[in-house]
Amino acid sequence: MLHAYEELNALVESALTHAGASQDQAQATAQALVTAEASGLPSHGLSRVSMYVGHLKAGRVVGNAVPVIKNQRAGAVLIDAANGFAFPACRMAVEQAIDRARQHGIAIAAVTNSHHFGMASYHLDPVAEAGMVGIACGNSPAAMPAAGGKRAIFGTNPIAAIFPRTGHPAVSVDLSLSEVARGKLMVAADKGESIPLGWALDQDGNPTTDPKKGLEGSMLAIGGTKGAMLALVVELLVTTLTGAHFGAEADTFFKPQGNQPQLGQVFIVIDPKALGGNAVYTERIEALVTAMMADEGVRLPGQRRIQLLAAAKQTGLNVSQAVLDSIRALC
Repeated sequence: MLHAYEELNALVESALTHAGASQDQAQATAQALVTAEASGLPSHGLSRVSMYVGHLKAGRVVGNAVPVIKNQRAGAVLIDAANGFAFPACRMAVEQAIDRARQHGIAIAAVTNSHHFGMASYHLDPVAEAGMVGIACGNSPAAMPAAGGKRAIFGTNPIAAIFPRTGHPAVSVDLSLSEVARGKLMVAADKGESIPLGWALDQDGNPTTDPKKGLEGSMLAIGGTKGAMLALVVELLVTTLTGAHFGAEADTFFKPQGNQPQLGQVFIVIDPKALGGNAVYTERIEALVTAMMADEGVRLPGQRRIQLLAAAKQTGLNVSQAVLDSIRALC
């Protein structure tokens, strides 16, 4: 059954405010979750509402938190999320990075004392709208071992990048550094479905097709050692520069009880005018896109997400009755 985008936003916002979130925290978070659902990423969408509500009630998230600037210099700024949801703090960070990149050509905005930041590419849409290039990354509770290890120490540590185009949707890359996003195991576990071999290991380090055992164990890095190394890069970027918790210091998201995760995120924004200029940037990106699309079967990253979101905003989202009932119960 189809449900209006605005209706679902209001429903999720109601569930969050009922659990103790301020209007700003609830609005920003609801919009991010519904957008992820509408963009074809249910693992970061409505399935997360009950988890977020559980964190609010258990005190893992401060519902009335107000993000503030903790430190700053010309092209750099650190935002303290104050243990609230990530989305208001990330919104502030991206706004700051865009403004500072306009002045200095490039800017980095980091967030500390944060929470799950959802679909990484979601935060970069305003960067493309401003005509700039953006990179986003963040860490999460430990889910993957270091290269050669067996103990989960890194999160799945997503990374995203966006490249605007003139007259066309941006090229938007968004990937988790595990073979799949951990949220996909959560969805499979909720549905009682199995997962393919190669996605996860159980607690003893053995390959598993049981998503529940995978959630209790660890995820496999995309590309093996190379993926684990990239996860290390993200972990270092978002913790050593911000003071945020390592993934291994944050309790799992999949249980209401636990510590305040105090995770980190980093956003880098680059103004093409400060380098080769807009004309050079536009010519180069269009030349590469044209070359890519000359091969049949190539699909530009991010296009499906943009199409699904546009369709959902116009005609509504197809959401199961079970999911809707679970959210309504929280209201």
